[in-house]
Amino acid sequence: MHGVREELLDEQAKSIGIPLLKVYVNEGTNAEYEKKMEDALLNLKEQGIYHVIFGDIFLEDLRKFREDSLAKIGMKAVFPLWKQNTTELLQEFLDLKFKTVICCANDAYLGEKWAGRIIDENFLSSLPVNVDPCGENGEYHTFCFDGPIFKAPVKITPREKVYKPLVIKTTDDCNLPASQTKGFWFCELY
Repeated sequence: MHGVREELLDEQAKSIGIPLLKVYVNEGTNAEYEKKMEDALLNLKEQGIYHVIFGDIFLEDLRKFREDSLAKIGMKAVFPLWKQNTTELLQEFLDLKFKTVICCANDAYLGEKWAGRIIDENFLSSLPVNVDPCGENGEYHTFCFDGPIFKAPVKITPREKVYKPLVIKTTDDCNLPASQTKGFWFCELY
């Protein structure tokens, strides 16, 4: 969803010093995603991991989905940022000297010019009023490339911007055709 190259994710995890577990999906359906995530999480549970931490802040339906999915396999969801003020959270993020770039901007909220933008002190004051400061309603997604937990910054170079319409995939047992809705501006990072 974020459109970040896998090599950058590898570099990010290495710089932070945490293991990275990758789960690949091919079809892009919810059923496939849910099955592959369940398999990966059951593997982690066998290793003694029983909690999964999420950065969700507001979306009740997403929280319920995560809690219900984990409960089915005997795991628990943890939401340390739940219901916190997103303006204050973003300000704290910046005060701690984290650096992040918008890798994906939803064109229902933000246009092409936002893709590839570094989130800095001017970011908050220039956001449209209908955009959550943390992008909590899917307005944008980011890639964090530096901060106090990084051994060294992940070197990035924003390049080409690419527009991709959002295509909703349906399962074979549903008689609805795939449909296009709004899309996203992606900034290729190298």
